[in-house]
Amino acid sequence: MGRACCCDLEVDVNGEATFMVNKNVLSSFSSKCSKLFGNFKGINEVLKVIFNDFPGGAHGFELILRFCYSSTKKMVITPSKIVLLYCAAHFMEMHCDGPSGTPNLITQIENFLEEGIHLWTWFELLEALRQCQECSISSKSYSTILDRIVDHLIERLVILPSISSPYTCSSNRSSFQFSCETSSNSSWRNNCSGPSWWFEHLLFLKAGLIDKIVRAMISHDFDHALVSNFLFYYHKLNCAGAAKSKKKSTETTEVVINLLSLLDKRCLALKDLFSLYQNGFRLRLMSSCCRSQIESLIGALLDQGTIDYLLLPPPKGMNHVAFDVNFVLRLAQVFVAEGDFGISLAKLKRVAKTMDSFLIEVAPDRHLQASEFAELITVLPDVARESHDQLYLAMDIYLKVHKGLTEKEKMSICCALNHEKLSAELLRNLTRNLVFPADAKPRSQAHTQCRIKHLLQENDHLKYFLDSVFGKSFKNTNAKEDGEELKPQEDLQVMQSMMKSGSQIMNNARFLPKLCSR
Repeated sequence: MGRACCCDLEVDVNGEATFMVNKNVLSSFSSKCSKLFGNFKGINEVLKVIFNDFPGGAHGFELILRFCYSSTKKMVITPSKIVLLYCAAHFMEMHCDGPSGTPNLITQIENFLEEGIHLWTWFELLEALRQCQECSISSKSYSTILDRIVDHLIERLVILPSISSPYTCSSNRSSFQFSCETSSNSSWRNNCSGPSWWFEHLLFLKAGLIDKIVRAMISHDFDHALVSNFLFYYHKLNCAGAAKSKKKSTETTEVVINLLSLLDKRCLALKDLFSLYQNGFRLRLMSSCCRSQIESLIGALLDQGTIDYLLLPPPKGMNHVAFDVNFVLRLAQVFVAEGDFGISLAKLKRVAKTMDSFLIEVAPDRHLQASEFAELITVLPDVARESHDQLYLAMDIYLKVHKGLTEKEKMSICCALNHEKLSAELLRNLTRNLVFPADAKPRSQAHTQCRIKHLLQENDHLKYFLDSVFGKSFKNTNAKEDGEELKPQEDLQVMQSMMKSGSQIMNNARFLPKLCSR
């Protein structure tokens, strides 16, 4: 009976352990218990209460009891257990001061944070983050202590690069030793040089906490290239076993892509973005929204890519085509859209060169639809290509492989071909090419004018020489002296005759006597 008076409350904590306590002692510090047992005053029977999801489980409840039964009603607080204490105190609603006016546990913890968090070592901050991650309490008070720890972590990252190693700092208040499953202390010491020394230290954090930390880094103007390198590193090592934990890998992939979208695109590595895309798409770790985000990042940097980046296998269910044409088309569309904000012509030309190489690679694919091939051809503006030779070769391959196309389908492909941007040899080839529709070939007059243009381009030295000898320009040879227009055949004959005459003059120039200088 005496035992019942002293210990009149049985507490089951998360099904881990059962504690016998005095409900009056517990209620004097805990508003939760005070409200819970307020209607049971004067009852001498042993009551039982079950706490589920108690922060820290049995260990967390034991820390609360030590405070309640302490003779001084003061808790020895250390960085190694501050988060656990704080979460447990909030769970028990320990906002009221003790019977003798002793400050409540939450107030004592907040005072300890205010006065001493700047003295914590780097690894004490990491241990506090680990406890935050394990407690996983969603409340305003919990968010306050987490924000404070994250802010000090970021400040320490700013300071520590000037220190040879984080191990140079020590604390006399705590003897705990931080451990992490991903690496040993010796490997940490070997990687403590350089701006990326902290990458390995944060690998134990879950995606949600990484999101909070990286956003804090961005708000503190961290180098975006360094942050992006960390995110790629974090994703690679945390998604290595994606098949075993698909849910975790999916969350990690989506968080990383969301964070990369916040960074300056110029600081991102295209190779890493493609690797992230391939891994996420192959294992189906991305939602449609997430896929659009990373495609937007890749498309903006498409001018840095090569043909090897674009030759990706199609998604499952589209095995009839050799390469993922729709993916490349979406990237090109993103790149062109970026051009509305001032993309350079040089970058546009680099993308066109890569796209032409891709067109030649996919042209022999018998399963590639004419509409898809036409979209690939026309996605870039005409100004992107100085020459249409590669474009013509890709069209030629496609039309020869796909012999059953209608004239309309053929014209949808060939309409983008600019005859003036074809070399003289391929222009002649086009006029004799039977697979091209007649409307896609140059008309006789246009063909003659193109030949004249190419003749002039190939004989610039003769043109300038004739200009000086005859005192007229051969850029415009479409009119006779009396103003009558030449026919296309006559026009070409006149040009050829002039070029022949110019060649003879040039050949005879070697027989002219040299002027002697006095």
